[in-house]
Amino acid sequence: MSAYTYNVTGMSCGHCENAVKEEVSNLPGVSNIEVSADKGLLTFEHDGAVGELTDQQIIDAVDEAGYEATRA
Repeated sequence: MSAYTYNVTGMSCGHCENAVKEEVSNLPGVSNIEVSADKGLLTFEHDGAVGELTDQQIIDAVDEAGYEATRA
């Protein structure tokens, strides 16, 4: 398992957190997702056995939820 942390901008509430969590959870091998609107952070673990996970895949998933992400 590898741990990942991203800065997410534009979140302000629990609904925002849930939207980001839902999109990121659709990516294969992602688990233990935590999203904090207060801190502007997304953290999760990825099981590398299911294939490589790129920054762009995460950025695209967060974008799909309506927010912007950068690797922390």
